[in-house]
Amino acid sequence: MAILGSIIKTTINTIDTLNFDSKTALEHQKIQLNNLLNKAKDTSFGKYYNFTSLLESKDVMKEYKKRIPIFDYNTINQKWWKQQQIQTDITWPGHPDYFAKSSGTTGKKSKRIPITSDYITSVRSVGTSMIKDLSKFDLPSPVFEKEIFMLSSSAKLKTHKNGFEEGEISGINVSNFPDWYDVFYRPGKKIAAIEDWDERKEQIAIEAPNWDIGAVAGIPSWILEMLKAIIKKNNLKNIHEIWPNFTIYSSGGVAFETYRSSFEKVCGKEITVLDTYLASEGFFAYTARPNTMSMKLALHHDMFFEFVPFNKEGFDETGNILKKPKVLHIHEVKENTQYALLVTTSAGAWRYMVGDTIEFTDLKRHEIKITGRTKFYLNVVGSQLSEEKLDKAVLDTAKKFNIDINEYTVGAIKKGEDYYHQWILVSDDKTDNKTCKDYIDNSLQKANKNYKVARKKALKGIKLKVISKEIYHNYLKSENKNGGQIKTPKVMTEEKLKKYLDFLK
Repeated sequence: MAILGSIIKTTINTIDTLNFDSKTALEHQKIQLNNLLNKAKDTSFGKYYNFTSLLESKDVMKEYKKRIPIFDYNTINQKWWKQQQIQTDITWPGHPDYFAKSSGTTGKKSKRIPITSDYITSVRSVGTSMIKDLSKFDLPSPVFEKEIFMLSSSAKLKTHKNGFEEGEISGINVSNFPDWYDVFYRPGKKIAAIEDWDERKEQIAIEAPNWDIGAVAGIPSWILEMLKAIIKKNNLKNIHEIWPNFTIYSSGGVAFETYRSSFEKVCGKEITVLDTYLASEGFFAYTARPNTMSMKLALHHDMFFEFVPFNKEGFDETGNILKKPKVLHIHEVKENTQYALLVTTSAGAWRYMVGDTIEFTDLKRHEIKITGRTKFYLNVVGSQLSEEKLDKAVLDTAKKFNIDINEYTVGAIKKGEDYYHQWILVSDDKTDNKTCKDYIDNSLQKANKNYKVARKKALKGIKLKVISKEIYHNYLKSENKNGGQIKTPKVMTEEKLKKYLDFLK
């Protein structure tokens, strides 16, 4: 097996060396858009917007932007995707075998997003590129012969009355693993199909000593809980006592930095952390080189990207997109500017607003970082706090008082004519609520002039509760959001926040 590891590593290095791609990002994106339009020109959507004549335009990208409206989930679902559940050839050729159910972190109802065979091929293609780019990391050869632990939502899918199967996207991906994946994929499809999170976690903790794990993938909060459960069940000091070859962790779903110190405490040695941007709508980006958590945008994998400035050129003060927003293509973006992401994919998503905001950190490499959500924008009284600013305030607080704060929630609550911000921090460490509250408040005032102005007007103060991780997970259970791939919003509406506070009482 040691020889196998060396062969795989050498092959990856060779593939990277022989990669003579000379096309620019713009050229790649033009090709992707043309391919997508060609494949879908005979669908109902393609005929409605006359893709055939669009493809004959002098400037296809410009005409595409002019002719096709921007869709959010509600709009495209009502007009097109609901029909896609019943009929064929609606927004993409054929009929999707799967629909991904995703409540995401915004919205009240679960979303059903079509998952086509071409979409699954696209995801695998990006995954292959990610493996190829591992050649840039100085990883020991034995890693390539070890098993991979992936924590997904339940792989037990449900058959809808219209004939397709549905589940969360990670469960769909696992259920589509080819049989040869069983050689190295853990916990295996049988355990992954267990629907009850606590039962699945217990079974994984029992089986964990039998595995030789080299890489781990999943959302940080649930991976961390899983690793702690394994350590407790097997009376370990750290996870490397049973998984000594655990070298790579592929994060995703949420910002990793608030979890970094907690991961260091459950590990016995340093690990390489990669970030991924894998949403229900597509596998958009991944960390492709060492010493950064920024991610390379997947520009040539059956996806076309557009970017809406997350400022007054694209959005109003409440975070809603303008009727005629400014929209940029890949060659027009700038570094250190926030954009809302629009995607066109082989799942039949056309100029679809994912809801995430991103920022380019390196234009030459087309690397990005996720800065938040368009709806995770705390601006009820003009405070203009993005998720990125909120994250930094929490990270600074954790560092200042030497405590771990992995999760948090904040929202604006009205009291009379005034407002206050209610914070809920999740930590098992001893904290002084007033000191933490004042530090967060002062940090945000120093870092954000709009917040400082708001604090002198309608925003009269902040309140803070610190709860244990046990209480937090009990809350998730009460909301039926326990396990695997669930994400919770960092910014809540007043209604949801009051419900959260009622639970804590």
